[in-house]
This record gives sequence, C-alpha cells and structure tokens, in this order.
Amino acid sequence: MGSDANRLRKKWQDYSGEDASKAESSFLETFQVVFQDTEYIVRPRPKEFNTIYVDFPLDTQTLNEIYTPPKPITKHGVFPDYAIGNTKNKKTVYIEVKRQDGWVEGGKRSDGRGNAHERSCKFFTPGLQKILRQYGNLGDDILPFWTVFQGDITRDPCRVREITCWYGDLKGHFFFWRDTSNPEPLISHFEEYIQPLLI
Repeated sequence: MGSDANRLRKKWQDYSGEDASKAESSFLETFQVVFQDTEYIVRPRPKEFNTIYVDFPLDTQTLNEIYTPPKPITKHGVFPDYAIGNTKNKKTVYIEVKRQDGWVEGGKRSDGRGNAHERSCKFFTPGLQKILRQYGNLGDDILPFWTVFQGDITRDPCRVREITCWYGDLKGHFFFWRDTSNPEPLISHFEEYIQPLLI
C-alpha cells in the first residue's frame, strides 16, 4: 500500500469513534471523513452531465423523423450519485451507489426483481465513457466510473453472478458493500482500485 493510501487509512482510523459511526452506512459521509484535509473530494449529485443529451447532434433525416416538442427540452442528461476528484490534477471518477432488494435467506427468488443494477450499465456505453473521461480528465484507457452495490442484492446468488459476469476482468470498478456498518472494505477497495486512477 502506497503512502497516499496509508495517509487516507490513518485519517479514517484516527477519526473519533462517535463521528465515524455516523459515516458507516453512508458512502458520502464515509469519504467526507476519509478525504478531510487531503487533495481528494467527494461531491454528491455532480451536475456536469445534466444536459448532455439536450443538444446531442442528430442527422437531418433523423431530426425530420422524430417528434419535436413545441417547447425546447432544457434538461435531459445523466445523473451520477457522486464524483470523487483529485483537486491537484483535476482527475475525477464518477460513482453510482445502487441499493436494491435481493433473494436471500427466508425470501423467494422473485425478491430479486428490480433493474437498478441493469440501469447502472449505461456507463459501459462508448458514448458515455467518452464524455465521462473528458469531464474527468482521464485517459482513453481508463474506465471512468465505479459502482457500489448495497442491500440484499449484494447477497442474491443470481444478481451477484450477473454483475460479476458483466464486469468481467474489471473487478475494480464494482464493489458489493455487504456490511454497511463496516466501511473498511469499501475504503480498501477504493485505495486498491480507484485511487490509482486519480493520481
């Protein structure tokens, strides 16, 4: 573990138990604690993509074939849950936190219905990756997002297999935060896989 990671880990460990307990179940509060007095920041609901679809160019034929509403569309975009950025080099990774029901002990398989995990896959599309990389000041070889799953979906035998299959070798870009009372695995995952993208 590098000195940067050690510094973040020490910050969390030194934080008072009472304050740390408030942050345990919250992605935002956890990283606000970890990043205090560092070059890293976590921003909720980053707004840079709110209108990316509004003026997305279409060819003339397509424009002639689709509906054009009488009032212009002013808001149509993508809304990540968080952004983690390095204030020194302006690099940013965008985060989705998905809480979803799942099939666990005492339940039935249909408890795993829901498609929050499927909706998170929009960030795999070439067009969005290009835009996120541009805003995030990241290279073409970097996947510009991180998805953190919470709730019973993290233990659902079907959904865990689906998500693991979808991400394939990109295991650093998703995390099952199964025990939100313990932020240590979340922080460790960030330090190992996401923080290096921001250096």
